Amino acid sequence: MFISPAFAQATGTGGGAGDILSSLAPIIILIVIFWFLIFRPQQKRAKAHQAMLGAVVRGDTVVTNGGLVGKVTKVVDGDDLEVEISKGVKVKVVRTMISDVRSKPTPVNDNKK
Repeated sequence: MFISPAFAQATGTGGGAGDILSSLAPIIILIVIFWFLIFRPQQKRAKAHQAMLGAVVRGDTVVTNGGLVGKVTKVVDGDDLEVEISKGVKVKVVRTMISDVRSKPTPVNDNKK
C-alpha cells in the first residue's frame, strides 16, 4: 500500500557482489588515473630535486626560490650554503630553498693542435 512499484522492483532483484563491484569500478579507475597522471610524476620530480640538492658543490651557480642568482662559495654538510650574489656580498641560504643548480660550465680548450 505505501510502497511504490519502483522501490518494490529494486529490492526484489537480490543485489550482491556484482552491484558493489560495478559501483566501485569508476572510483577505482579514477584513483589509478590520478596516480599515474599526478602523484607519480610529482614523486619523480621530488626525487630528482633532492638528488640535485645533494650534488651542489662549491663553484656552482644556483638560483634560489626568491629569484636570487649566485655562486656557491662554501658548502656545509648541514642545511646551509654560502652564496655570493655580488662581488663581496655573501649570504647564507638554506639548501632546500635552491630551485635550480646551474653548474659552472667546463672551460673550452681552444689550444687544440
